Order: sequence, then structure tokens, then C-alpha cells
Amino acid sequence: MALDVTRKNFTPYVPKKGEEYMNARQRAHFRKILENLRAELSAEIDRTVHAMQEEATVFADPNDRASQESDMALELRNRDRERKLIKKIDETIARIDANEYGYCESCGVEIGLKRLEARPTATLCIDCKTLDELRERQIAK
Repeated sequence: MALDVTRKNFTPYVPKKGEEYMNARQRAHFRKILENLRAELSAEIDRTVHAMQEEATVFADPNDRASQESDMALELRNRDRERKLIKKIDETIARIDANEYGYCESCGVEIGLKRLEARPTATLCIDCKTLDELRERQIAK
């Protein structure tokens, strides 16, 4: 079963009136979210590896064997996706350390706290992401 990375297991950040965008408190808040997410993903990957090692059974029936291989292939695809997300999380934490987090890589505007809480690894503001998705759809046709 794939891990639900959209689960909200943190308290949303409430900025104080007049608070500077992406100050030390905000960066610490997002670092905590990212580190918790990375820990959850790593634990899930470890559980999958141990489960696959324990469940490695050789079935005599070809249908059972095919079903097991199909299940394992699906799990491995999910874990590969999570491994890529962990890499993206590490890159995002590096951006926090460099004080570059929270700003659009394309246009430089603030991404916004709510968007970052919904997708902590976001690198584009909503406008640039929308344009990016439109371009992808046009190229795919």
C-alpha cells in the first residue's frame, strides 16, 4: 500500500501580523515537515524491504507466482517513487539552508505558506506551475 504523503500530521503555520516572509521560524517549520516526511518515507521503504525478504515464497502454481511477482513489482515502483521524493526532500532542505526556499525558481515571487504546506517540495508558484502544466499538455498532444 502506498504511503499517503498528503497526510497532515503537523500544525499549520500561522504567521504573525507584519511577519517577514520565510523568516527563521517559517524555515524551521518547513524543515520539520520535510524531515518528518523523509523519516516516514524511509521507514516505509525499510518495512517493504523486510516484508519482501520474509514473503519471498516460491509457489508451485504459476498463477500464484505471477500474482506475487506482480505485487512485488507494484511495491517496488511505489518505493522507487518514494526514493525519488526523498531525494527531492533533501534538495528542498538544502534550499532552506541556502535561504532560497519559498521563492519561485521561475519568476522569483513568493510561493506562499499554504501552497508550501500542501506541497512542501514545491519550487514554482501557482501561476508558473499552471503555465508549466499547460505547456506539458500542449506538447503531449
